[in-house]
Amino acid sequence: MKYRKASKIFCGAVICLLCHPVFAQNLKQEKMEQLSFLVGEWVGTSKIYENGVVTRQCAAYEKISYDLNKSILVVELNTEFLQLRTIITYHEEDQKYYYHRFSRDGAAVYPAEFKEGQLIVWRDEKTRFFFGGTPEGGFVEYGEKLINGAWIKTFEDTFINTQ
Repeated sequence: MKYRKASKIFCGAVICLLCHPVFAQNLKQEKMEQLSFLVGEWVGTSKIYENGVVTRQCAAYEKISYDLNKSILVVELNTEFLQLRTIITYHEEDQKYYYHRFSRDGAAVYPAEFKEGQLIVWRDEKTRFFFGGTPEGGFVEYGEKLINGAWIKTFEDTFINTQ
């Protein structure tokens, strides 16, 4: 009797351990799939704001694609002001997205969350970036800084998909 009970418990534990990576992979795939609205070859305009006023504007190009069996999202941004490479991942244990940023000035990693249909990246508690779709099928990316208790827009990139 004890042998059968122990055997059942052991088999149950083995099945749970074997199934866990499958469920985790499905969760990761599901979370990464939420970002599929970002995929495309995008052209548009990049604007820099100071005190609520556009101070600089230029053409922008952004290519966003999945890689490594859709486990990462690769973002290639090129503007007159900024050349940026980003890798977005989802970490199952933390239940968070991570935004891995690379530029000529260096590299950084920021936590992110998917909320109300958009990806929100938190550079710090006073700086955040939003990535979202538009009703017309476009894509908008903008940054805000918390100044004197109010969120002030610092940049905005608007795109249309060329694919």
